[in-house]
Parts: sequence; structure tokens; C-alpha cells
Amino acid sequence: MNTVRTVMLMTLLTLVLVSAGGAIGGQGGALFALIMAAVMNLGSYWFSDKIVVKMYRGQAIESGLLYDVVAELCQNNNLPMPKVYILPQPTPNAFATGRNPQHAVVAATQGLMSILSRDELKGVMAHELAHVQNRDILIGSIAATIAGAISYMAHMAQWAMIFGGRDDEDNNPVAMIAMMILAPIAAMLVQMAISRSREYGADQTGARLCGNPHSLANALRKLEGANRQAPMTQANEATAHMFIVNPLRAGGLRGLFSTHPPMEERIRRLEGMSI
Repeated sequence: MNTVRTVMLMTLLTLVLVSAGGAIGGQGGALFALIMAAVMNLGSYWFSDKIVVKMYRGQAIESGLLYDVVAELCQNNNLPMPKVYILPQPTPNAFATGRNPQHAVVAATQGLMSILSRDELKGVMAHELAHVQNRDILIGSIAATIAGAISYMAHMAQWAMIFGGRDDEDNNPVAMIAMMILAPIAAMLVQMAISRSREYGADQTGARLCGNPHSLANALRKLEGANRQAPMTQANEATAHMFIVNPLRAGGLRGLFSTHPPMEERIRRLEGMSI
């Protein structure tokens, strides 16, 4: 179900790109914007394991409870063993990154290690391994590229209007301005919806990998409470979608613009699963 939803959302995002391209960038402008966005996102996708780990000052480990739990999950499910990192952050959280299962990283904060039982830790790391197995880093990068192209076109159109570009007779200035404003917002909404869909998928796959949906549900309940009390002060907005629990606190329209689905719904789905 989550795969079907992701395909539909990616199709919608592509349609927004095509519509926005025709309205504000033209065919050539849309292609140029897509190439530029792809170049910008390719580096972050290819080197994501090194970039994000360095950003959060992660330390590689090859022994201890966290390493043993990840190794057990990989052995039991015939998965490639990723690199394992500890992050010097007191707020409990975890993430996975890497361009493919052979170049993957899973990481957990020191705070996470201090509040979870072994079974709960197993559920969390199973969720992160599920992101790797489901190729969610690749899917997120593609979505970011398309959304970035739409945003780039909107900026191009703004400069074109300032300097008198695209003065075609059929060009409606009001419609163009509306598209410049609405297209990036629409792209962002769809991109966030894709991220939320992949979180549901990782919960489902992770529950199967660890063999106990309730372990992950209990861990999510603890992590959500801890992050509400003390959000991660050094969290970067560009990487917030990677964490198992949103490290940022948003207000107002949080549901629409959040990279994570409502925690209550995630827990409800997990507790309703049967393995």
C-alpha cells in the first residue's frame, strides 16, 4: 500500500514539474532546472553517509550493544552489515543513510542508548535497516531533485520578470505569478507526503525484521516524549527527515509540512500488526 502511495505521489510531483515547466520555464527552462537540481542533489545522495555522519560528529563503532543488535538483525534477515555510528547527542534519536545497502550507515544518539531496552533498540534499528532495504534514501533524493527543480524554475521566472524575459503574447502575468507561488508550495507538500509514506513503510518493514511490532511501538512512544521535552538543539532542517522521530518542533500547519506522520497513527498501526 505504501509503495502504491509513493508511486502516485511521485507521479503527482512529476506532473507538477511538467505543468510548472510549461507555465513558468518553458520546455528548455524546465530541463535546465531539472539538470541543475539533479547535479546539486547527486553529491549529497552519493556522499550522504559521510556528510551526515560528519555533520553530527558520529563515531564509528565495531562492538558494544548497538553494534551487536544491528549485526543480529542483519544476520537474521540476510542483510548487508552497514557501518554503525554513535552520535554524541543527549536527545534520543536514530537515522540511516547511504546510497545503497552496500554503502549504508545506521546511527543512534547516546541519548537513545540510555532510555531503550534491548528489544526496543532492536525495533528502532530494524526501522533504520528497513529504510536502507526499501531504498528510501534514493526515493527521497529523486523527490528532492524534482521539488528542487520546481523551486529553481520559480526563482528563474522571478528574475525573468524583473529583467523583462519571456514576453510571449500568450504569457499571462497573473497566471505566471500564481504558478511561481503555488508550484513550489505544491511540490513541497507532495515531497513531505512522500517522506511520511516512507516512514510508514519503514515502520511496517522494520516490525517484520525485528519480529515484534510492539517493541518498535514502545520505542517510538518513548522517543516522541523525550523529543517533545528536549528537541535536538543541533538538528539541521535539511536532515530532519532522516531521523526516526522528527528532531524539530514545528507549529501551525505541522501536519501538512511535516516529514513524519503523526506519532499516534504510527503507533496505532504498529500495535495493530500481526507477524
